[in-house]
Amino acid sequence: MLGNALEGIRVLDLSRILAGPWCTQNLADLGAEVIKVERPNGGDDTRGWGPPYIESGDGAHRMSAYFSCCNRNKKSVCLDFKLDEDKSRLMQMVRDADVLVENYRVGTLARHGLDYDSLKAINPGLIYLSITGYGQTGPKASRPGYDYIFQGLGGLMSYTGRADDEDGAGPLRAGVAVVDIATGMYATSALLAALFQRGRTGKGSYLDIALLDVALAMNANQGANYLVSGENPKRTGNAHPNLAPYEVFRAQDGYFILAIGNDTQFQRFCALCDRPELAQDERFASNSARISNLGSLRKILAALIEQHPRAHWTRALDRLGISWGSVNTLEEAFEDEQVRHRGMLRYASHPVLGEVALVANPMLAAEGQHRFAAPPLLGEHTAGVLQDG
Repeated sequence: MLGNALEGIRVLDLSRILAGPWCTQNLADLGAEVIKVERPNGGDDTRGWGPPYIESGDGAHRMSAYFSCCNRNKKSVCLDFKLDEDKSRLMQMVRDADVLVENYRVGTLARHGLDYDSLKAINPGLIYLSITGYGQTGPKASRPGYDYIFQGLGGLMSYTGRADDEDGAGPLRAGVAVVDIATGMYATSALLAALFQRGRTGKGSYLDIALLDVALAMNANQGANYLVSGENPKRTGNAHPNLAPYEVFRAQDGYFILAIGNDTQFQRFCALCDRPELAQDERFASNSARISNLGSLRKILAALIEQHPRAHWTRALDRLGISWGSVNTLEEAFEDEQVRHRGMLRYASHPVLGEVALVANPMLAAEGQHRFAAPPLLGEHTAGVLQDG
């Protein structure tokens, strides 16, 4: 089973916040033993990033919901590597580790003899992954940075938000830390490849993953649009830059997303609207033409769609094989029948915190049941891990 694919692999997780922990949670979900090494005074900063908090019945223990989203299936060990005794314990753990993940500022771990060159001398098979904002070298390498910074620096915010001629115009960030999450996924892929390579060569490796690099890569088709045309993408609100109509429309009683994928679907939709001539209009006959005349098309379709309730449209769209979607709250999303069928909402039992709600790892959907250990309290496993080690 894929959930046991990394069984026997030991990961030292010296990362905090989201990008690194997202990566190591993936490894833990795939069966690796992930030991989260935290400073004794406070641990991972996100333990306190609340409210809301998950609390024990007596209120003596708590962790933020934020921390819980990326730290399940891990063990927490408290060590202060600035102290000789704790550093010695960490070095012993390094000798038995397969992977080390860290996201300290460039040079911090080197000052304590915990950089890759120092550690590979005692463990040549170690795979060492560094996650930083700007990478290990270059004019900005020493700068700190959070996800929000890179949504701006990488270009994402420049084309996200309402158009200049609309109310509320201006750049917007995504509602979740998308650069951190994507960095965690790129880091996961890199580590799995490095483990595969080590299986062939017996040698470890060093991986340098930068949020800025990921932010650039995430531009995908928008980045390609710029590189081909030389023109910066404009903010278009909910509209797609390369496909139309592909956006949110308001029906008589609420919003829904209409996603027309090709000219044939557009023809069927125009017939549904009792306006088949729109599909023959040279302004709208092809996707390229519709993109060029999006303002005019949007006004026509908005006037047609608002004449009927959502159910009128969604039932017909299902019948015609045209994609649509609700604009759900999270409550509605977790209650969706398909989400429930896929088992994406899970619960893990913690001896102190009780039942903790968690979101399943999509990589393991085909396996049905897989392990779910609740995120750990700070230092919960220190004694056990150090005694075993």
